[in-house]
Amino acid sequence: MNEEKQKNKSRISIGLDLSSNFWKIFLVVLAVFLTFAGPTYVVYALLHVLKMDYFVSMASGFALFIVGLVLLWYLIKRKVIS
Repeated sequence: MNEEKQKNKSRISIGLDLSSNFWKIFLVVLAVFLTFAGPTYVVYALLHVLKMDYFVSMASGFALFIVGLVLLWYLIKRKVIS
């Protein structure tokens, strides 16, 4: 019975294959985009192009920055970035 649970768990388990070069590159580029372009270009686009409120655009830029830093921390912890 225990072996059956482990087999089902391994089938259900969905995760990123960080040994794949595609995922490594994609996640690093995404982290860099969120960390650097999120607080600058996205905030600018929200303010001037979409005419959103200043505080909403700044809060979204700060949130993107935090998400980028968390993703960067995750990649360093998993030794994708050395």
